Amino acid sequence: MKHALLAIAAALALGSVGHASGQVYPAQPITIVVAGPAGGPTDAIGRILAEHMHQSLGQAVLIENRPASGGIALGRVGHAKPDGYTIGLGHWGTHVVDGAILELPFDPLRDFEPVSLIAFNPLLILSKNAVPAKDLKELIAWLKANPGKATLGTAGPGSPPQVAGVFFEKLTGTHFRFVPYRGAAPAMQDLIGGQIDMNMPQAAIALPQIAAGTIRAYAVTAKTRLASAPAIPTVDEAGAPGLYISVWHGLWAPKNTPKPVVTRLNAAVVSALADPTVRRRLAEIGQDIPAATQQTPGALGEFQKAEIEKWWPIIKAANIKGE
Repeated sequence: MKHALLAIAAALALGSVGHASGQVYPAQPITIVVAGPAGGPTDAIGRILAEHMHQSLGQAVLIENRPASGGIALGRVGHAKPDGYTIGLGHWGTHVVDGAILELPFDPLRDFEPVSLIAFNPLLILSKNAVPAKDLKELIAWLKANPGKATLGTAGPGSPPQVAGVFFEKLTGTHFRFVPYRGAAPAMQDLIGGQIDMNMPQAAIALPQIAAGTIRAYAVTAKTRLASAPAIPTVDEAGAPGLYISVWHGLWAPKNTPKPVVTRLNAAVVSALADPTVRRRLAEIGQDIPAATQQTPGALGEFQKAEIEKWWPIIKAANIKGE
């Protein structure tokens, strides 16, 4: 943490960064294109981040919501002038999964400049209360005893619950049926109502229902327990080691954005992620903040590449296609 704070101080002490044209950066408001609708989890992360970045950059940081599906948000950032005034807040879906299931206007790995990894939001393995299994090992045994009978709700092709479900089947040797919904909310409602047996949504979506006792949680798909739900075991602890999947978020700039501008943006993000209020607000919506060593532009680029190498073969082998 000491090294991270020194890096922040050094970067911010540089003040504004000059462009080749002589213009001082930033000299005007910055727009963060959020890959998701207003009120969604990506929007919430963007607004928390923007408030603090405004303070350190000395300019307004505006939020522009674009649909995450179909590469619309990706295209908006990719077509923008590479001057640091239009940047994109994307996630595992837009910058990993979509490249495997859609024809995109840009290459999500090669056509953008990584700025910083921002947060991880692992998934939770859930069931309706009527499922007889009381823990994950019992759930796996129940699924093996009833192949093809249980149902798992998804938010459509390529959604985190669908990809996670395919990965779950692969690792545990189970088989169940997928039921697509038009979004995470209706799938959760049907889980609560008992119309489907299982769901694997982002933690932030499920935590209120778990606390209310309307559904059962078996494990979090991460190496460590959630700070916001420490009673839920990890998949390693619960009986499905290695079943890691997270809807992580990152910030990217258009390709060929000057390195000093990327460095300035990165310093603003790192400063925000070190702020206690920002950390608390992100934790309240189920987000885990990456270590300081994971917050560099290079670390985001390497992490995204590793995620593509991990998930594309799984997604393509399952023949998941975008709509």
